[in-house]
Amino acid sequence: MAKTEVLVEASGREVRITSPDKVFFPERGETKLDLVRYYQSLEEPVLAALGGRPTLMQRFPDGASGKSFFQKRVGAGAPDWLQQTEVLTPNGTPSNALVIADLAHLLWAVNMGCLGFHPWPFLAEDPEVTDELRIDLDPGPGVTFDMVRETAHEVRDLLAGEGITSYVKTSGSKGLHIFVRLLPEWNGYGVRSAAVAVARELERRRPDLITAQWWKEDRGERVFVDFNQNAPHKTVFGTWCVRPRVGAQVSCPIPWEEVATVDLDALTIETVPAKVAAEGNPWAAMNDEPQDISVLIDWFDRDLDDGLMDAPWPPQYPKMPNEPPRVSASRAKKDPPASD
Repeated sequence: MAKTEVLVEASGREVRITSPDKVFFPERGETKLDLVRYYQSLEEPVLAALGGRPTLMQRFPDGASGKSFFQKRVGAGAPDWLQQTEVLTPNGTPSNALVIADLAHLLWAVNMGCLGFHPWPFLAEDPEVTDELRIDLDPGPGVTFDMVRETAHEVRDLLAGEGITSYVKTSGSKGLHIFVRLLPEWNGYGVRSAAVAVARELERRRPDLITAQWWKEDRGERVFVDFNQNAPHKTVFGTWCVRPRVGAQVSCPIPWEEVATVDLDALTIETVPAKVAAEGNPWAAMNDEPQDISVLIDWFDRDLDDGLMDAPWPPQYPKMPNEPPRVSASRAKKDPPASD
């Protein structure tokens, strides 16, 4: 007979896990309780990456093969010990988000069917300071993963050339994410400016491989460096988190030397704990090495001085200073000029 609930100890609390035998990942049959055990086995690296961060929840009540919805607010009925903090969505709407204060908080969300953890790039205790630069390598149509691998090394080399240490992880899907832990000196606007500068400099160096073009029609078969993942109030998929895919793939940190050989689909809820036990956490030093990205922001300011405008912002943001028209070049040609 299937168990109706189990109590799991985490962070000095007992967290109730209902329907623990419910299959969340049908490819191999991993259950809700298997997901709980996965996070328990990786408590230290998971909290090093997510601890203290407001987190947007993506819930899959019927598991990875079912429908989902994003939950921006912690609902009524949450336990009184659950830490929450007010955050803003990209359109400026405030909401009370879950804070991953400890493992018990994360497991509470798992019990709610959360298979997608999307943390903000700041700590709840200091929301005005963005402490992560997140470089998202987006493989569009016609882009192979070998091209993404090559682009990742271009990013690493560009940053290393300026004395900036970076770390890489799989996205858990088709791409790679590159992270830089930052000195507490910039807000989200400054960090996005740095990301725009990185994307443009990469495009200058490797226009055959890399693009900083926001409009899809302008990218061609090149790897897009998605600078707008750093726009204030944007989130990305959480480090060490299990993707809502039927094979339970993990967004997994890897050593830089593994980029050349990594099999994205092989990093799963089943394989990652043993990998970490054998090899350790490749991001272990990240939080002890905050980086200075002043030079990247100087590049952005240099480009403005040279006549470049800011890059386009996503549509849900208000119009920004120095932003070009928020319409693709082909669309602009078709639209008639406004009448007086």
